[in-house]
Amino acid sequence: MNLSKVIWKRFCRNKLSAVSATAVIFLIITALSAPFLAPYDPADIDVSNILFSPSTSHPLGTDELGRDVLSRMIWGSRVSLSVGFVAVAIAIFTGIVIGSIAGYYGGWIDAVIMRFVDIMLTFPTLFLILAVVAIVGPSIFLIMLIIGLTGWMDVARLVRAEFLTLKERDFVWAARSIGVKDSGIIFRHILPNALAPVFVAATMGVAGAILTESALSFLGLGVQPPIPSWGNILTAGKDNIEIAWWLSVFPGLAILLTVLAYNLAGEGLRDALDPRLWGSEDI
Repeated sequence: MNLSKVIWKRFCRNKLSAVSATAVIFLIITALSAPFLAPYDPADIDVSNILFSPSTSHPLGTDELGRDVLSRMIWGSRVSLSVGFVAVAIAIFTGIVIGSIAGYYGGWIDAVIMRFVDIMLTFPTLFLILAVVAIVGPSIFLIMLIIGLTGWMDVARLVRAEFLTLKERDFVWAARSIGVKDSGIIFRHILPNALAPVFVAATMGVAGAILTESALSFLGLGVQPPIPSWGNILTAGKDNIEIAWWLSVFPGLAILLTVLAYNLAGEGLRDALDPRLWGSEDI
């Protein structure tokens, strides 16, 4: 049976992961379709509808300025998913390059790079972001960059481990014997065979980045109003918790379900890609 079909069959067999992947696709489509799905402009202020509870005209209620929460939630998904994807793209690219060099060349190069990775792992990402934002000021692009540049270490270690195994395979020695350059061997021969754990790390990394952005926005150091994000909607909910429960419940559920969906989809992908877990019925 074709390898991709085996992986797809195993992934779909895990019902929870399949449902989670469907939820992830739904969230992405929702974010991309925000201009068409949002019933109101997320920045429209209506002083006659301040802190209205959920109703037919405002299914998720309104906030302290009379803005429609459903519209702000839909537009806020764009911010959360953008941060997740951009930050993870930076982390994946950095981790692949550094992990490939360390794993392929080995020796003192590997030792120096891995000690640098160990040093980077000692820095708490959230506190580092808080320090930088406090100095430079809130910026969504800065947050993406810092999350990406402090999240590549696990990817580098995964890629390095794969390279240490793959570089001794026959197809690599055959490429060397015909004079293929190191860059060609790394990126054309070894790397495509080392990407399976990277896909899993990327899926789970998006969840972590969304959680970090939401925490920063909740603290007032992330996305700044009037741009909507799930975190700053939660901040409004904190200020009005006794009279407007919907401002806390709905964005909190959105963050919970999104992070859970990405993590469960990532776990299902990890199991589907691991040949050690395959049974005779999969082959």
